[in-house]
Amino acid sequence: MPDSEYGTFSLILAAAGRSSRFSREGSSDPAVKKTFAHLGGKPVWLRCVEKFASRDDVVQIIIVIAPDDITWFRKYYMSDINRMLLLVVQGGENRVDSIRNALVSVTAKADFVAVHDAARPCVSAQEIAAVFKAAKKAGAALLAAPAVGTIKKVSEDYVEATLPRESLWEAQTPQVFRRELLINAYQQHTKDVPTDDAQLVERLGHPVYIVPADRDNIKITTQADLVLAKYLVEKGR
Repeated sequence: MPDSEYGTFSLILAAAGRSSRFSREGSSDPAVKKTFAHLGGKPVWLRCVEKFASRDDVVQIIIVIAPDDITWFRKYYMSDINRMLLLVVQGGENRVDSIRNALVSVTAKADFVAVHDAARPCVSAQEIAAVFKAAKKAGAALLAAPAVGTIKKVSEDYVEATLPRESLWEAQTPQVFRRELLINAYQQHTKDVPTDDAQLVERLGHPVYIVPADRDNIKITTQADLVLAKYLVEKGR
């Protein structure tokens, strides 16, 4: 059983992406999107949710769905929505708009907000526990894996520089923040499209703690990633 001493958490599951690199070109069927693809007999998004729903410190689960898919999602997954008391929120034009929409519905009972990609079904219970604990201590924390390859900075198809990988990490999710901190970060955001939530918190000058994670916490982006995820699930990931 998870340790509730780490505070209470609201989960925002980001599932409003277009899946352009995964879905069949030109298809408008939401069922072909990566988050709704089946993985070991369950849709990818549901595998993600169940990792958090089993914790007694998660007091709310919000799932953000693209506007074109939300009616279909409510109808097709009504039993799961009711069973886990999910709050379904309509996504925005991009990810930052989608998370902002979800933040409006975050309960005041939650001390922290965890944001997780609905395309990362292989996150482990141990990783979730570790990043929750780190957020309790630091106020902001994320899972990340150290870079393992040689990293090149490229300009107009030519190598501009080789970067030292010792200080480079690949961000993953969940990313977890004290509720007021994340809401303030989104209120202060007025320009560009950040690639993750931690970037907005960083701009406030608040340190974000890195929790080392396994590279098996993959994000499904292509059909090949789904094949790898199936292998990881079969191996007990």
